Amino acid sequence: MSKSRNLLIATVAALVVAGSALAGSYGLGRPATEAEIAAWDLDIMPDGTGLPVGSGDVWTGEELFSEQCAACHGEFAEGVDNWPELAGGFGTLDREDPVKTVGSYWPYLSTTFDYVRRSMPFGNAQSLTDDETYAIVAYILYSNDLVDDDFVLSNETFLDVEMPNAEGFIVDDRMTTEERFFKGEPCMTDCKDAVEITMRARVLDVTPEDETAEAEVVQAAVTEEAAEQPAAAEAPSIDPALVAAGEKAFKKCSSCHQIGDGAKNRSGPHLNAVFGRVAGSIDGFKYSKGMVSAGEDGLVWSDETMAEFLSKPRSYIQRTKMSFAGFKKAEDIDAVIAYLKSAGG
Repeated sequence: MSKSRNLLIATVAALVVAGSALAGSYGLGRPATEAEIAAWDLDIMPDGTGLPVGSGDVWTGEELFSEQCAACHGEFAEGVDNWPELAGGFGTLDREDPVKTVGSYWPYLSTTFDYVRRSMPFGNAQSLTDDETYAIVAYILYSNDLVDDDFVLSNETFLDVEMPNAEGFIVDDRMTTEERFFKGEPCMTDCKDAVEITMRARVLDVTPEDETAEAEVVQAAVTEEAAEQPAAAEAPSIDPALVAAGEKAFKKCSSCHQIGDGAKNRSGPHLNAVFGRVAGSIDGFKYSKGMVSAGEDGLVWSDETMAEFLSKPRSYIQRTKMSFAGFKKAEDIDAVIAYLKSAGG
């Protein structure tokens, strides 16, 4: 049993004893019942200790996630406003501003299960059944490309899931390795022979050093805008207003798909040169079985096939990996198609 678990039980036990004493002395409250104590004792260990019996599949989890979680975390676990992202972020932990998600950062699946079970959904914590918790966690794993779409998470399959950052944490040994910083008298005067400035803020558009620097920032913005004009003029047959509307609507897709210069596969394939391409044909991307089958059956992306797919993805291609419900307005679909053509073909 872990130290944290022992501490929790000891704390609850102390509260029970204290509560009993206060009840006897002051006539306040009552001792906690065994059921009330058990309600607090919910923690799940990395080795699966404490897991309830139950199971949940990816597609049930998708429906539950859409109902219970998407308002804050997005339909694809991409995050909404300042609410955290739960999917993506792979390869960013060595950056100055890493994207820490369940897939990229959390080392133990037990942390995800325990948190969802104990604290979610926001404002209605502990309202989920154990099976619903398993299903939602399964969908979060699927959103991070850690399991296939037919995966069923249960107390028996829990340890089969390998978290990418399982080896990314180290033991906090600062009390021994940095002991010298905590002992001895601190230096208060003349601690260095010389003090020099080694770095300055360079974000000129936020804090310009002078009027000249501020003017340079403005000029750079004007130059950048002017440089973009020829690119827009290269596609005169596409309505610029429609393309702009498509770029805005495409934000619903951008958490999974990239397009344009340097576009790469993310949780969804890049969309450069998508028109005329056979469905499920980008090398190296792990498509759903439904998408691969559609390509083998001869599906090629055109204005018509793309429009049908974007209206109801799950109906057009059974068991597609893309869980987006589809655009409800035909004008949004037309705009997205125009944007895809202008941005990446």
